[in-house]
Amino acid sequence: MDRIRHTFERLRRADRRAVIPFLMGGDPDLETTERLLLTVAQAGADLIEVGIPFSDPLADGPIIQRASSRSLAQGTTPHAVLALIQRVARRVSSPLILLSYWNPILQFGRSRGRDPAPFVREAARCGASGMIVPDLPPEEAGAFRRAASQAGISAIFLVSPTSPAERLRQIARASEGFIYYVSLTGTTGVRDRLAAGWFHTIRQLKLLTTKPICVGFGISTPAQAASVARVADGVIVGSALIQALEPHLHSRRTLLRVAHRFIQRLRKAVSP
Repeated sequence: MDRIRHTFERLRRADRRAVIPFLMGGDPDLETTERLLLTVAQAGADLIEVGIPFSDPLADGPIIQRASSRSLAQGTTPHAVLALIQRVARRVSSPLILLSYWNPILQFGRSRGRDPAPFVREAARCGASGMIVPDLPPEEAGAFRRAASQAGISAIFLVSPTSPAERLRQIARASEGFIYYVSLTGTTGVRDRLAAGWFHTIRQLKLLTTKPICVGFGISTPAQAASVARVADGVIVGSALIQALEPHLHSRRTLLRVAHRFIQRLRKAVSP
């Protein structure tokens, strides 16, 4: 939790915006994911989201669904992704944020559908600084928020373009670390242009909270990232990065080079 807060404080002092890539744990395999995480950190990622593969990723479009399927085909488990986080967290300064759907969290360890605390505690022990659970609304997240607070992990919630003013206030109060603004209605994916209305909603949020606001879902190019960075505190890019990597999954050297160049271009685009 403190690492996320300190990261945004440092960026604000430097008048910079956060670059936050998303990578799926175990895609194409765990060893390559580890190398990719180290590479994007070295290339300029300020925070990094790491996904736990799930068989029914409702918020994700086809690109991230394919990444999740490739990872599951390798036998990747939540335990394996947590072990990956533990190895990487010792070697990078960028805070690592886990993204998982609710069911794997509840099925972790001996909780079996009742208690998120075992997963959250293990995530904290392994070095995760925050968690995003896209299918868990804040109204139903009491146990998760308590477990996250006790473990010292930021529970990060999503705001959508259709959220009314009162819900914006509720999520702004609940979310720790930063607020994840979903820039479009629908699933993740590469888009030719940003959805209408994102600027207005971020301005609304800025009137309600001083917490950082980061924008994801559909940011696909450095130019789009630059537009978002003019008003938001960070840009989150997942589908476009994974799409750029997909043609090179069988050549680790090329894969790492493409990832490094992709993050450098984003970093340059959002820098003042």
